[in-house]
Amino acid sequence: MHQALLIPELLPEIFKFLHVSLSEKTTFGPHSIWYAVPISRKSLAALARTCKAFHEPAMDLLWSEIEVLESLLGCVPRLHPLIYCDGRMRWDWVRDSRPLSADEAHQFLRHSARVRSLTIMSDVDHRSRLHFFSVTPTELYNFPRLRSLTVYTDYLNIFPPHTLHHCYPVTPDIQSILICFANLEHFCVKIPYDMVDSTADLLSRISDTVRLCKQLATLSCPLIDWAAWRHLSNLSTLKRVDIVDMSSDAVLPWPLEWNITSFSPFSNVTILSFELHSAAYVIPILQHSQFPSLKKFNIHVEVLSLPETVQLFHVLSKCKACKTIEKISISSRYRRDHNPSDDSLSVMPHLRCFMRLRSLHLSCFDFYLNLDNDFLLKIMSTWPHMRCLEVEDCRFDHSPVTFQGVFAALRLCPQLHKLRIAIDNTTIDLDPDFEPMQNPSLRMLDLRISVMPKIANAEALACTIFSCFPHLKRVGFISGHWNEVNGHLDSLRGVPWCVKRAASNN
Repeated sequence: MHQALLIPELLPEIFKFLHVSLSEKTTFGPHSIWYAVPISRKSLAALARTCKAFHEPAMDLLWSEIEVLESLLGCVPRLHPLIYCDGRMRWDWVRDSRPLSADEAHQFLRHSARVRSLTIMSDVDHRSRLHFFSVTPTELYNFPRLRSLTVYTDYLNIFPPHTLHHCYPVTPDIQSILICFANLEHFCVKIPYDMVDSTADLLSRISDTVRLCKQLATLSCPLIDWAAWRHLSNLSTLKRVDIVDMSSDAVLPWPLEWNITSFSPFSNVTILSFELHSAAYVIPILQHSQFPSLKKFNIHVEVLSLPETVQLFHVLSKCKACKTIEKISISSRYRRDHNPSDDSLSVMPHLRCFMRLRSLHLSCFDFYLNLDNDFLLKIMSTWPHMRCLEVEDCRFDHSPVTFQGVFAALRLCPQLHKLRIAIDNTTIDLDPDFEPMQNPSLRMLDLRISVMPKIANAEALACTIFSCFPHLKRVGFISGHWNEVNGHLDSLRGVPWCVKRAASNN
C-alpha cells in the first residue's frame, strides 16, 4: 500500500472523488421508474471491505447521504428481505405492521452517527412507515452529525431537535418541532396541493415558526405575516427568500397594512422570489425594505394589472436594490379565455434606474406593452451587457417589431445569449446592402410570429442569420413556423464561413 494512503487526513479526501462518478440505472417503484444509483456507493462499499485503514473513512462517506428511509430500515434483519428482492429495492414492501423494538431501533440506527444528509421523500405510503417508530422513545433516534433533513413533518418527532441544521418539512403541521428551528440554515415548508386554500391559523403557525429561526440562509414557504418579515430583515445570514402560495383565493388572510412598520435592510439577501395570486402582497414588502445586496428579483402571479405593475416598478426602483439588481423577472399567467384591457405600458421609464441589469423577463398578458423597434434599440443601448431579454404580452396577432429592428438592436448587444420577442414576419425588411456583423454569443433566438406559417424568403433569411449568429442552431418560438428557415440553417452548418458570407451577400 502506498504510504500516502496511511495518512488519516488524506484518505477521506481521496475517497471523496468517488462522489463525482458515473451512475447506473435500476428499476425502482411500482411502475419500473428509473432510479439512479451512483456507482460510487458500490466502490465505497468495496473499499470499506478492503482493509481496516479504509473501513472507517469509506463507511463515513457511504452513509453520509441517505436518500430513502429504506436504506436505514434495511439494516433491520426482519425488514431487509421485505425491502430488497433480487438485489432491488421494492416500492411496496410495507407488510409487517410491528413497530421497531428497542433492539431493532438500535439496528436501524447502526450507521446514524455517520449520516449528514437524510431525505425521506413523500409518497402514497409515507404514513405506513410511521408506525415503525411508534413504540421506541423518540430520544433514542439520534443523528448526531445530521446537517440536512428533507422530510415529511410526520417524521420529525424521531429526530432530536439539537441535531438539525438543515430541515425541509413538506407538510404544515409543525407545532411539535418548534424548538428545533433556532439553528436551521435552510427551511422549506410546503402546503400539500389538497390544502392549497390554507387557513389564516395555519399561515400564522408557519409565521411563528419562521420567527424561531435564527441562522437561516434560505427560506421557502407560503405567505408569512409582517412580524415574520421584520424578523427576517434582521438576519445577516439570510441569502434567499422564496414565497410560494398556490391559493385560489385572492384575499389575503390578514390586512395588508396590519401592524406593519419599516423593516431594516435585508443586508445580504441576493435572491427574492414570489409565486402568488397577485402582486398586492409583494408591494408593501418592497415599500418597507431596502435589499441593498439584491441581484435577482422574480415574481409570477395569476393576474397582474397595469396599476400594480407600475407600482411594483416604482417601489422596486426606490429600494437600494436598484443599484445592485442584475435579473428581473415579472410575469403573469396566460389564460386563453381572457380578454386583456386596452391599457398599455411604456416599460423603459421604469427600467432606466437598474443600471446593472443583465437579464429581463416580462410576460404581461393582462395589458399591452409598448413593444416596437424603438423599444428594442433603447433596451440594447441602455444595457449593452444584457445577457437575456424576454418580453411578451397579449398581442399575438401582430407585432410592430420587425426583422430590421431585431438585427439593428442585436448589433448593440454583443453579449446577448437569449432573445425572445414577438415579430412581424409578413415582410423581410432587411436592407439589401445589410452588412452582417457576427454576434458569437447568441444561443437562443425565439421569435413569435403571426399565425401565418410560411416565412417569406426563408433561404435568404437563414443565410443572414447564419452569418450574424454562427453559434445559433435553431430559430423559433413555435418551431413549426420556422421549419423552413431551420432546415436551411441545418444545411449551412457544414459550409465554411467564407462560403456562408458569400451566400449571404448574394
